[in-house]
Amino acid sequence: MTIAHPIAKAWLSAGGTGAQNYDEFADDAEITAIIAANPTSALAVEMPHRAPENLGRSFTASLPDAVTRLARAKDAGRYAAHDDIVALYRITGEDGTAYGLWTMIETGQISTSADQPGLVIRNEDVFLEKVRERVALANATRHLLSPVLLLQTADGLHAALAEATAAAGPADVTDTDQAGRTHEVWALGPGPRQAELLALAGGGELVVADGNHRSLAAQTAGLDRFLAVVTTPASVTIQPYNRLVSELTVPPAELIARLQATPQETTGVPATRGTVVIYLDGRAFAVTLPADPGAPDVDNLDHALVERVLLRDALGLDPGDKRITYVGGDYPASWLVGEVDAARAELAVLIAPVTVDDFVAVNLARQKLPRKSTWFTPKARAGLVVAELAEEE
Repeated sequence: MTIAHPIAKAWLSAGGTGAQNYDEFADDAEITAIIAANPTSALAVEMPHRAPENLGRSFTASLPDAVTRLARAKDAGRYAAHDDIVALYRITGEDGTAYGLWTMIETGQISTSADQPGLVIRNEDVFLEKVRERVALANATRHLLSPVLLLQTADGLHAALAEATAAAGPADVTDTDQAGRTHEVWALGPGPRQAELLALAGGGELVVADGNHRSLAAQTAGLDRFLAVVTTPASVTIQPYNRLVSELTVPPAELIARLQATPQETTGVPATRGTVVIYLDGRAFAVTLPADPGAPDVDNLDHALVERVLLRDALGLDPGDKRITYVGGDYPASWLVGEVDAARAELAVLIAPVTVDDFVAVNLARQKLPRKSTWFTPKARAGLVVAELAEEE
């Protein structure tokens, strides 16, 4: 049995629509600049209120524009229609080669706790406002433009995808991301190879690596299936996921004293867990946050300790506070330091990345990671493979 299925009606990019996912940006102004430079970018559909002509309008008020943009892109030949396909996916860059399979996954298989059956494990907290936006977008456009990235924990898929892409010939879609990686997509219709890959992709436990909000949106919207790229642990790495705080609630000297922070000369992301680096008032400090010996290991991960000890206890901030910006691995430590030095933020928190092994172990143990604790690379691009929902119902 497999929980992975062909995409009944897929629209593959004909060029110019590929984009970073909407939640990969530290500053929404970057989204506006991308849309201004390339109005056919999938971001113009996924974040219609960030298009230059819609600035100042709400997400909800801008949804009709998203519907119009997608329809115009299809009419202009920016997407090509395919029936009952999966799509092979290969990403090549200086950091290696990654493989994935674009497919539809059964929403009813999502499980968020040990006592809830299902093969798709999602164990990271989310921000409900973002979920509501994704539900509204899916309902308005009746298409899914961004996939959920899933890690297949069983063996066999990685080698099968490497073999399939090597034999596939010229790609149907080629795109280049902001880091210079090449993204290639091949449509694969019904047949023995499609059936083999679907069995491998949907035959074992799948862990949500990226797209927690999108997977919950699929449940909230009542979708039978959601768009996913199924990949393998061998294809991905986890980069740092840091924090910026725009406004401190206590004076810098008081925060430093509360955290018993130690001055250090260099500002960089720690290599291993146990110590975080903070930068404020023009200086860098090392901080060892106190662990709770009676808590599960997941609650003593650095990201959990930052959320609990630094943000909540020391600063009195809830994780969803608008003064906190979650900054993914595409932004180096020097960028966060620059934001503080330019007075656009008052505190940078640099945190060692979670390892892939720890991530998989935590999820298989059905424990819950704190919000925004894993930044997987490479990420699947939005707007390369689009699923039309009318054909999935």
